[in-house]
Amino acid sequence: MKAIIFSAGLGTRFKPWTDKHPKALAEINGKSLLQRNVEYLQKWGISDVVVNVHHFADQIENAIAASKGWGSKITVSDERDEVLETGGGLKKAAHLLGNETFLAINVDILIDVNIKEMITFHRSNNALATLGVSQRTTTRYFLFDKDDQLCGWENLKTDEKKISRDVSPLTEKAFSGIHVIEADMLPMINQSGKFSIVDVYLDLSAGNKIVGYDHTGCRMIDVGKPESVAQAEEMFQ
Repeated sequence: MKAIIFSAGLGTRFKPWTDKHPKALAEINGKSLLQRNVEYLQKWGISDVVVNVHHFADQIENAIAASKGWGSKITVSDERDEVLETGGGLKKAAHLLGNETFLAINVDILIDVNIKEMITFHRSNNALATLGVSQRTTTRYFLFDKDDQLCGWENLKTDEKKISRDVSPLTEKAFSGIHVIEADMLPMINQSGKFSIVDVYLDLSAGNKIVGYDHTGCRMIDVGKPESVAQAEEMFQ
């Protein structure tokens, strides 16, 4: 199985570090976020990895070269011309991901979810994509029906709400930035340019099975801001 680690973001919430460095190379207990996710994937037998780059792309490429991929085969998807967000980045990297099921994760997510169990859940549901989610407080939620199928999304801060499947009741769950995806989904992406993977899932969930895998109880942190580093260092040694 292959994986893609989304590493191209500008990291605006992580200033001032990202004024001179990519967030992917921010360190937690002496290891960069990118290295930690490469090693996390290795733990589950995934050592063929695509990394997309934009912000200080050279620094990421140099780190990969100097470390020899931390023991993994790493292929770079170059977004130097324009940062494409998660959806656009996935579409650009599609030709590097092959024709089989693959995993995607945001570089600033540290998590210890059991990937083997998540893949088993994905396959047992014959899903097009499976989204790692948990029951935690945030401002943005995916909305699922009683069978864990994706039906919508909402932003509590802006009151924006998008419904793709009009059923009830719906349960709010927070997305964890880790997903298992069938390669069959890639040619189904109709958006172009810069767009979020959230938009893709909402579009496709109306007619395809996209499900949530609830990993509540697992260690997980979004290292999105500098103040989250100390907490991450307590959680992940």
